[in-house]
Amino acid sequence: MLIQINNVTKKYQNHTALSHINLDIPSGIIFGLLGPNGAGKTSLIRILTQITEADEGTIHLDGNLLNRTHVQAMGYLPEERGLYKKMQVADQLLYLAELKGIPNKEARQRLKYWVDKFEIKTWLGKKVEELSKGMQQKIQFIGTVLHEPKLIILDEPFSGFDPINAQILTEEILALKEKGATIIFSTHRMDSVELLCDKIALINLSEKVLDGAVPQLKEQYKKNQFEVQFEGQLNLNQDLFNLVTSEEKYGVQKISISTQTRISNREILNHLLQSNINLLSFKEELPSMEEIFIEAVKQKNNLHHAE
Repeated sequence: MLIQINNVTKKYQNHTALSHINLDIPSGIIFGLLGPNGAGKTSLIRILTQITEADEGTIHLDGNLLNRTHVQAMGYLPEERGLYKKMQVADQLLYLAELKGIPNKEARQRLKYWVDKFEIKTWLGKKVEELSKGMQQKIQFIGTVLHEPKLIILDEPFSGFDPINAQILTEEILALKEKGATIIFSTHRMDSVELLCDKIALINLSEKVLDGAVPQLKEQYKKNQFEVQFEGQLNLNQDLFNLVTSEEKYGVQKISISTQTRISNREILNHLLQSNINLLSFKEELPSMEEIFIEAVKQKNNLHHAE
């Protein structure tokens, strides 16, 4: 286990930002850290990067208690960007690499890859303040990963990116994972979570609401709902199924059904095959991460108000 977070609590005066957080993050995965604004995500990231300290609890990295030497092995892209606006782009990136212990010559070699990948060659001599928000975001990301850290923490990395550059960044994040990096990915964009994350944790009102592998959470929150496409007339057994939605186009009907009780997918399929229809497709409708996010937060808020 790369990161073990045990009973971490953080308070600011009368506000509890984190309350007894426990998380295990394996190495070599993309871990989604999710939650509404003010939930405590940034507070946890700031403790991991040792900008602040926890009031209670411990964090272990690679089996060792988190300490200052670990910072060199981290790359952190904060939500609030922090570039030197009067500094030229190339000088900025080389300086950030040298701060992480990378010699100038080696940093220049590594920079060539990212210059080509993000097509920034013509911008290397520009001052940061001359760049667009999206271009500054590219520079900040390169500065985060140029020293090839084994732990990369990305806080809303897609902010300011158009769809094309967001796709390039997505590919590079996946490539970094393939090279062995562990990535903590904090975002509100649930489509990115679906695409990138192996495991997630959801924090709400300073507490961990849920965590686990994405497929397991989808299985946990599914509602026994299925999409069926067919031709012909289907007579549903009202004792087994509820009709959720129905539409017809060019003679093909598409319906969404839910089961009254938990029965196997094979039993549902057998029932459909025994009907007088030409079955075209049958699939279970699993909840999106956005739906899981909303449901989990709603449950937590209801519990909080009940207390």
